[in-house]
Amino acid sequence: MIHAIFDKVGIPILILINLLLVLLETKFQLRKRIQKRFSRTVINTLVSIPSFALLRFAFLPIIVWLAYKNQEWQFGLNYFHNLPLWTKSVIAFLILDYGNYVWHILNHKIPLLWRFHVVHHTDLDMDITTAFRFHFGELIGSVFFRGAVTVLSGASPMLVLVYEIVFEAATQFHHSNWKLPLKFEKILNKLVVTPRMHGIHHSVVKQETDSNYAVIFSFWDRLHHTASLNNLSGKVVVGVPSYDNQEEMTTGFLLKLPFTKIRRWKKQAEEDTPEISKGNIS
Repeated sequence: MIHAIFDKVGIPILILINLLLVLLETKFQLRKRIQKRFSRTVINTLVSIPSFALLRFAFLPIIVWLAYKNQEWQFGLNYFHNLPLWTKSVIAFLILDYGNYVWHILNHKIPLLWRFHVVHHTDLDMDITTAFRFHFGELIGSVFFRGAVTVLSGASPMLVLVYEIVFEAATQFHHSNWKLPLKFEKILNKLVVTPRMHGIHHSVVKQETDSNYAVIFSFWDRLHHTASLNNLSGKVVVGVPSYDNQEEMTTGFLLKLPFTKIRRWKKQAEEDTPEISKGNIS
């Protein structure tokens, strides 16, 4: 099933989306780059290779296996009602996405998880390659949490794979450096996470970073009052203040970063930046 759905259908779709977003963010740039694009792309790609391998050969098989076995266990929300199949699919999809919203928050709030997630946030630019800049340790940790959410949702193996494809596509989209027309993005952001919204989450200002955790649907942040949407990401300075040395950002440094002493967030970066207000993109 993984080969038939994810490999044969999902991967070609994701590659096409990636190529399209590269073209769009090149032609319609949202944030000015401060690093050399090619060298940064190489670094982010190399960091992502172990994560991609684990995703395909460990994460997906485990999650799909849990969904398959759960058809025998019949545990989870979708096994407690007799609603139509399409309704069950929508409910399970929403639960899976809400689970990722919660998991993202935990990655920021729990020091052990932040050790690995900080690798993603240390990118001093933000574009399509940032979507792949995740430490393999973070993926290993996600197996346990997202596996539990999969079982609790009662999602089918097919839905798990469909969600993962949409999840990956959404991650590419909202990390892209694509400057969409503002009026259109305002409308789109009512439903899904957009580049401007997620750009705020990558801000050097701690208050902004601790907001906008949603992955696909933006309404999770609005529902839990974690949305911060007034500061246009075109003006946002991206990165982690204590890791602002471009020369440090090598593949080796990033892969070993979680196993070193994690630096505290520099407070002066917050003090030098105007206070953030929460509300709609403006």
